[in-house]
Parts: sequence; C-alpha cells; structure tokens
Amino acid sequence: MEGDFNYEEVLMFKTVWYYYIENYTQQKISELLGISRVRVIRLLDKARQTGIVSFCIKKENNRHMRAEKALISQYGLKDAFVLPIGSNQVSDVNESLAQAAAMYIRDRLGTNTFINMGYGDTPSRALNYLARSIDTPVDVVSLTGGVTYYLPNIQSSVFNARLHLIPSPLIMGSPEMAEWMRREESVQRIQKLINIAKLTVVGIGGMTDNATILQNGILSKSDFLVLAMQGAVGDILSHFIDKDGNPVENDLEDRLVSTSLEDLRKMDNVIGVAGGRHKVAAIRAVLTGGYLDVLITDEDTAYALVGDQPSTREDER
Repeated sequence: MEGDFNYEEVLMFKTVWYYYIENYTQQKISELLGISRVRVIRLLDKARQTGIVSFCIKKENNRHMRAEKALISQYGLKDAFVLPIGSNQVSDVNESLAQAAAMYIRDRLGTNTFINMGYGDTPSRALNYLARSIDTPVDVVSLTGGVTYYLPNIQSSVFNARLHLIPSPLIMGSPEMAEWMRREESVQRIQKLINIAKLTVVGIGGMTDNATILQNGILSKSDFLVLAMQGAVGDILSHFIDKDGNPVENDLEDRLVSTSLEDLRKMDNVIGVAGGRHKVAAIRAVLTGGYLDVLITDEDTAYALVGDQPSTREDER
C-alpha cells in the first residue's frame, strides 16, 4: 500500500517503545498490540538490524508515542494509534488513516471474524483497503442504512469481503417508515450479526462543509445550521452529539436507520478512525461520551485532543 506513512515502521516503533522504555515483556506487548509473540520478536530484531534501536529510540519518533500514551490516559482508551503526519491536507489524512485502519484491523482478524462497519468516507476507504489486502474473505456488517458507502470501489477487482448490509437508505421519509424498516426481518437478521462481531469500526463526522453526510446530499446546509444551533459538534453513525457526547435532539433522529448510541457504547473493541483539525471538537465529544475503545488519528489531531501543541514541546526544541 502506498501512503505518507509506513505502517510496519510505526508498529515497530510501538513495539520498541513498550519493550525498551516501558519494560513490557514480549508476551504483554503481543497481547497489547494484538499481534503474535513471534511477530514481536521479529519487529525487535528488525529494529536492532536497521539501527532504530541502539541505546535510545530516535528522537523524531517519540512524538506520536507520547501522543498515544496521553490519549489512552486522558480518555480511558484501550489503545491508540497515532500516525506521524500533519493534518493540513484533509484528503491525504483520510487516505492515510484508512490505510492504517485496514492494517490495524488485519492484524487482529481471526477465523470467521465478523466486523461491524460504520457509515462514512474514511470507513469506506478502510473497508476497501482491507478487502484488497487479505487472502481470506472477512464478513462485514453495516451499522447503518445507506448501502453505497459499503460497496467496493473500482480501484481493484479484488474485494475479499462478504457484505451484510441493511437494505435501506440512511434516512427514511418519515418516522413511521423508519420504524417499519427497523422491524423488517432482513434488518433484524443484520442486527443479530452486529451483536456477534469481534470488531466495530466507525468514522466521526465534523460540522464542516466537507462532511460526508453533507457532501452526499443527505442533509442540507440549513439542516447543518439548525443542528449547530442546537449544540451539535459532530456525529457518529449519523447521530449528532454535543460537546459532552450527549445526543442532540432533532427531527432527523426519528427517521434515521442506524445503530443506536446506547448499543454502540455497549460494544467491545470499537475503533474510531478520524483526523484533521476540523474534526477535533467532534472527536473529543465522541471520546468524552465513551463510545470508543481505540482511536486511530494523526499526530496534529492527537496533540490538539490532549491540549498540547507540537511546536512548543520542550523535547523538540
């Protein structure tokens, strides 16, 4: 995969940090990162062979590790994966985050694994990268209506994923139609699959003009303006939330075909994939609301979330 970062290198730095700086055992690192102990050993060997480890970790690579530790500590996460890239180019960040998410998920796939996937541009890209990089098909379950964002793109003929999709639009024409759809037998079958999935992957939407739900015409700018006036700072699974992560009451909610926030919060291994300064308020709200177990983001966004500025940190002067 091409991109602005090297996933193997970032994983190697994490392994080195935990082993040499935190004094974790190889077995503990294996469990923490969700990879085999053999792979931990190989990563440590490669780090020594390539000169990444001598008597210290290269200074320029400490930043994202410190950001990860700060995110985990401040927001009570199980894990965080911070890409050592800036967030000036939104499209580039989304692409890199999608690649990182695909690789992160791939390392944690088991036999007959079901993965829940949320609605949005970055999860869609991550799904396509994942499906093109694995040999054995994985079962992917949609958490929302809106079929298009779960379908394969045209970049490759390889798509090793079996899709289990909610057969409906994201937003129905009326609350009655939405309720009827939720009770449909086909939708109930998808709900049962959602409940047995090993991993859940969600994107996070901000309140900006490039928001996916706005760009695809599902909501209008006036809808967004009303939501912002009601206190919305972003959305997760198309549920709009305030700065504390609480749902914002709105007329769209009753017409939405999407997994509820209450159900999302009960799921294990929920991975949020989002970055860019324009999403900081939304990501912070999602973290504050306790909806995530893991966050995959970029370095600039990570430091904004923990209240630090990379340019002013003493260890970089």
